[in-house]
Amino acid sequence: MKLYYGRGTCSLSSHIALREAGATFDLVKVDTKTKQTEAGVDFRTINPNGYVPVLELDSGERLSENAAILQYVADQYPAANLAPAAGTMARYRLLEWLTFISSEVHKGYSPLFNPATPEEYKTITREKLAGRLGYVDQKLAGRSYLLGDAYSIADAYLFVCLNWSPMVKVDLSAFANLQAFQARVASRPASQAALQAEGLGKKA
Repeated sequence: MKLYYGRGTCSLSSHIALREAGATFDLVKVDTKTKQTEAGVDFRTINPNGYVPVLELDSGERLSENAAILQYVADQYPAANLAPAAGTMARYRLLEWLTFISSEVHKGYSPLFNPATPEEYKTITREKLAGRLGYVDQKLAGRSYLLGDAYSIADAYLFVCLNWSPMVKVDLSAFANLQAFQARVASRPASQAALQAEGLGKKA
């Protein structure tokens, strides 16, 4: 398999999941600004939308969208216990979190990275994002991970989003549970390996 990734982007969560699963894969770095791979290939020939991640399977088939890739990895490597069994209520809770992180957290950060976003709108965005993060912080009370004691692919995704906070001036100091969660996931060997492979050290 090949994972097309952008340094520190949401693709980092797919990268972490692959390492958690013990999968064998190659990394292909994509410049998210120029849309070129390390080898000089136009990434839009791989994903017409031009964004990462893309997981290229050994069959040559390609899978895009972070949440889909995360679930694919979890299902292909069930021994890693990265997702509850399909059809169980716990699995739907996982889907609930993946959807929330994708639509409310990830997309909450997105305008803050855009230099064209007016500062007044960024202020409004940070306020709305704080509400979403506060919700997650409350849900993490008394829990190690989003689903309880069991680590899942949703935790990898949330971790990566939280790591963007210093870059876009999102203050996490009021969210003790989120900060503890972030440190907990950062300490996992797969997280450390993925961060180091992308040249990010201990924090994205």
